[in-house]
Amino acid sequence: MVAHIGTVAFVGIEARLVDVQVQVASGLPSFTIVGLPDKAVAESRERVRAALGAIGLALPPKRITVNLAPADLPKAGSHYDLAIALGVLVAMQAVTSDMVEAYIVLGELGLDGRIQSVPGVLPAALKALELDCGLICAASCGGEAAWAGELEIIAADGLLGLISHLKGQQKYPPPVAALADRVDNLHDLKDIKGQETAKRALEITAAGGHNLCMIGPPGSGKSMLAARLPGILPPMTPQEVLEVSMVASVAGLLTEGKITRQRPYRTPHHSASMAALTGGGMRAQPGEISLAHRGVLFLDELPEFHRPALDSLRQPIETGEVVVARANLHVTYPARFQLVAAMNPCRCGYLEDPAQACSRAPKCAVDYQSKVSGPMMDRFDIHIEVPAVSAHDLTLPAAAEGSADVARRVQAARQRQTRRYQAMGISDRVRSNAEVDGEALEQVAVLDKAGSDILAQAIDVMKLTARGYHRILRVARTLADLEGTDNVAKRHIAEALSYRQKKHLR
Repeated sequence: MVAHIGTVAFVGIEARLVDVQVQVASGLPSFTIVGLPDKAVAESRERVRAALGAIGLALPPKRITVNLAPADLPKAGSHYDLAIALGVLVAMQAVTSDMVEAYIVLGELGLDGRIQSVPGVLPAALKALELDCGLICAASCGGEAAWAGELEIIAADGLLGLISHLKGQQKYPPPVAALADRVDNLHDLKDIKGQETAKRALEITAAGGHNLCMIGPPGSGKSMLAARLPGILPPMTPQEVLEVSMVASVAGLLTEGKITRQRPYRTPHHSASMAALTGGGMRAQPGEISLAHRGVLFLDELPEFHRPALDSLRQPIETGEVVVARANLHVTYPARFQLVAAMNPCRCGYLEDPAQACSRAPKCAVDYQSKVSGPMMDRFDIHIEVPAVSAHDLTLPAAAEGSADVARRVQAARQRQTRRYQAMGISDRVRSNAEVDGEALEQVAVLDKAGSDILAQAIDVMKLTARGYHRILRVARTLADLEGTDNVAKRHIAEALSYRQKKHLR
């Protein structure tokens, strides 16, 4: 007989159904796995053999063949262990097929028969819900799987206990959806003294979901400002929590199967490769831009990043997704993130201070900032200069307004945007002003004559591209939302234009 056990293979965050076929036939003793398995899958035969031995069962001295269908889909990871073990048990008639045929199974087996956690349980649970079947997983992953909704979940801690559950000799309780503890030690804007212009830009960035580039000398507070952006962002919606958790699940970043409602904040080092930023590797894993989905990606020392790696971000910034293309695999990951970058005006960092500037100033500023391409800089909605903080500012008392006060204004502005785009019927693809484009942008950012005139003059003087023009309209729309007004006025356009002026950039 041939046993059939259902499991999944992951292509990006998509779970595709895999049929684990196990046959025990007469012949020389062997254990063969076919169907494009990687090294981790091929090694599962030793884990299955040891796990069955730990519960008092031995493999029969026959020819055991495991086929992972469809055979042309690459299989990677250790989560096939449990499905293969159950398939062997069904083929050995230790377990009847009707006990497991209505489940999707995934889990790694320890040598002692314990079932260990694996990445991707949440997408697998959603696939099981779609197919109207149950899910069998490790006990430590049950809280993650429970977020998929109303489906039968068997969260077992060991192979022997799972067999007893399937035979009705014991029962595992249904798992409860697990939520990670909220982190309350987020940095507060009260910690920053001075830099009122930068704080204002940070509030606009949070309110509209815009990209921000900060230029300033070392020690001016650029990294401090970026670290406080998550503390003023609005909480994620249930749909956003699910999107973020699916990426984290595939990447194996969910601790103890608990999902979080806090927005991601990723800070890769400037030595990161293109694959590390956009995704890739042998298994086409998600990169930093996908791990920052619906959150913040902070690139410190922007010109020090490899230029090809930076330019690889240009398309995902516009489309909100990244396609990792390999010879045998094409994987799409979500990548709707806020890009925040910080950089010095020149290599020495003290362009504005004649006493500390190097002898090559100001040419060194042009050479240094030219390491970032013009099209990449054009992706930033807001450009600000962060001057050095004076000793006098450091002696001032802490600011009266903190992150909680700013977050309330940001939340009110985001709610206005949500209502607006729901009324327009585009809320499924547009959730903030930074995402609106085309005809919809022209509808939400209607200018009066004074605003149109000043914007027309700026187009000629600043040599704005079409992308730059649209980004000004988006920022102006956010400024109006922060004020609680429906119309975009001249003052909003003027302030938005002030954030496009790049003093040192060519």
